[in-house]
Amino acid sequence: MKKLTSLCVFCGASHGTNPVFRESAKHLGQVFAEQGIELVWGGGHVGLMGTVADAVLAAGGRAYGVIPEFMAGRELAHPFASEMVVVDSMHARKAAMAERADGFIAMPGGLGTLDELFEILTWAQLQIHRKPVGLLNTRGFFDPLLALLKHMTEEGFIRPHNLNLFVVSDDASALIDAMRLYVPPEGDWLDKVSPISRA
Repeated sequence: MKKLTSLCVFCGASHGTNPVFRESAKHLGQVFAEQGIELVWGGGHVGLMGTVADAVLAAGGRAYGVIPEFMAGRELAHPFASEMVVVDSMHARKAAMAERADGFIAMPGGLGTLDELFEILTWAQLQIHRKPVGLLNTRGFFDPLLALLKHMTEEGFIRPHNLNLFVVSDDASALIDAMRLYVPPEGDWLDKVSPISRA
């Protein structure tokens, strides 16, 4: 069973149209604090990312933010973060969050959330990391995405075992429990790529 002392959360800079997403973010933050898990996040005080950080801090937990300089300059950085690191680019932000965290949770969000999720899944596929990835599937938010991934597998663009690169639950505590039990799928993706013909 993995010891998860810090988890990176990817989520929206808005709250979405349904109040259940905000409640889910608040509950996740409370679970982090209760379980002594440090929040690693994009450092913002807006949207779901602000809600989860507020909940962690209100419950006595620790929140470690990483924010690009241009966002900090627009006063988007959370003013009460336990620690805030300012970096020079979005790429540096993602790398710093990945290095700090023992695993990753994606919540509802938009293009930025998907960018972060798919980069970390790609790194897992390439075995750049072996950390657990979880989808907090509040109100079935990720169901269409899961259907797309299944379709991509059926069409031969994703190897079936790579659908095991992540775990899914609509309950925060159950998701974290599943992440602690996560075992990376076997098989090196690079070994399965056909070599370039030199004929």
